[in-house]
Amino acid sequence: MAVYTEVTDDALTAFLADYDIGSVVAFRGIAEGVENSNYSLRTTAGDFILTLYEKRVDPTELPWFLGLMDHLARRGIACPTPVHGRDGAALRRLAGRHAAITTFLPGVWPRRVRIGHCGPVGAALAGLHLAGADYAPTRTNALGPHGWRPLLDRSRDRGDAVQPNLIADLDTALTHILAAWPAELPRGHIHADLFPDNVFFLNDHLSGLIDFYFAATDLLAYDIAVCLNAWCFEPDFSFNVTKSRALLAAYQTVRPLTAAEMAALPVLCQGAAIRFLLTRLYDWLNTPDGAMVTRKDPLEYWRRLRFHLTARDAGAYGL
Repeated sequence: MAVYTEVTDDALTAFLADYDIGSVVAFRGIAEGVENSNYSLRTTAGDFILTLYEKRVDPTELPWFLGLMDHLARRGIACPTPVHGRDGAALRRLAGRHAAITTFLPGVWPRRVRIGHCGPVGAALAGLHLAGADYAPTRTNALGPHGWRPLLDRSRDRGDAVQPNLIADLDTALTHILAAWPAELPRGHIHADLFPDNVFFLNDHLSGLIDFYFAATDLLAYDIAVCLNAWCFEPDFSFNVTKSRALLAAYQTVRPLTAAEMAALPVLCQGAAIRFLLTRLYDWLNTPDGAMVTRKDPLEYWRRLRFHLTARDAGAYGL
């Protein structure tokens, strides 16, 4: 989450007039993340999140994201539910941006990931995959494998300023990953961004999943690979196989992996690592001055990628 677009008091009051959620009590920007402008909104009716969708989000896809969240919430997944206005619409305009209000989920995200977090995350991810199976609309993953080479090209001119020879190293790694990328694995709707700051815990129990604006229709096991990258590395970037084993075991209690998914796990993890490296690299080089946003170091994912490139099989992940 982040704040790129400011909202005036008058604009907010006029915007809320289309809803039955009371009047404003408190309103503040949320600085974490890099994609959209997010605000914590408290009204006389309760707590909400207001999101203004920035340039990277295709406005034509917003109904898909909001529809998916509505669907998952109806299936029992603890996720933000879009708030519909009096006209039934969940999506409208504010401060020159498309905008929506969603319900607020209680809890805090784990600043330090423990093994006890990883099992609930794995089970919740599998539950999400099953719950989304009957959501009929689909969305191509714009940040899937076909998008990685163009994304690398956008940082090619200045990427070596972040680390010498980085672009050449990424070219080599990406060529290997794309050549080995699996095609025939189970597909469905994936979260695609289930990092610790998108998972809330309350009294040591998982209380909700947030930020579905990278969700797409893609390989289900790729979503697992994203989580292994996000949850199973220590601060020194060593891979914690105990965390990985806990995440994978809990996932499989809900949705067992196929043999092909297990075999593909190393290259899926490589792909997930390079995807986040490339988007972080682009943002590192292009975040506008003065934006209320926390930039994330792309080299953290270079170090993860180097581990995955040495993984010979699923045994490296505890399977």
